[in-house]
Amino acid sequence: MDGEIFFGAAYRGTKQYTQHQVRTASATGFGAATDDYAERGIDLNEQLVRNKPATFFMRVSGDAMVGAGIFDGDVVIVDRSLKPSTGKVVIATLDGEMLIRRFERTMNKIRLVPETPKLAPIDVDLGAEFSVWGVVTYVIHAL
Repeated sequence: MDGEIFFGAAYRGTKQYTQHQVRTASATGFGAATDDYAERGIDLNEQLVRNKPATFFMRVSGDAMVGAGIFDGDVVIVDRSLKPSTGKVVIATLDGEMLIRRFERTMNKIRLVPETPKLAPIDVDLGAEFSVWGVVTYVIHAL
């Protein structure tokens, strides 16, 4: 063994490499034309979440917003940093009950409007315990 040099394995795992550091091989000696335009995977947090500290995910229960494309069991992405404005879908609490509805504000009145003919709009009284948790920015549902 005197004078022999031992070479260890060169493979160190894939966690330390990014997708752009992996070399491509081709039998012809040329890389695929699309390799120059390859992008890294899509990160849904980067695509769908604008303000991470103020954003949360919530599963919807009920059919109050089926007309807006929000169904029972869907997941909504809610941004608490956005101010509610007329026409936006919001998560609100009214007298201890959490609701998902379309927000409407007129001069001195707030209404929570469902997107189904089965339910009536809710007029929020001035003395009611009411708050808007956040504005729904995206809906995720299975096909």
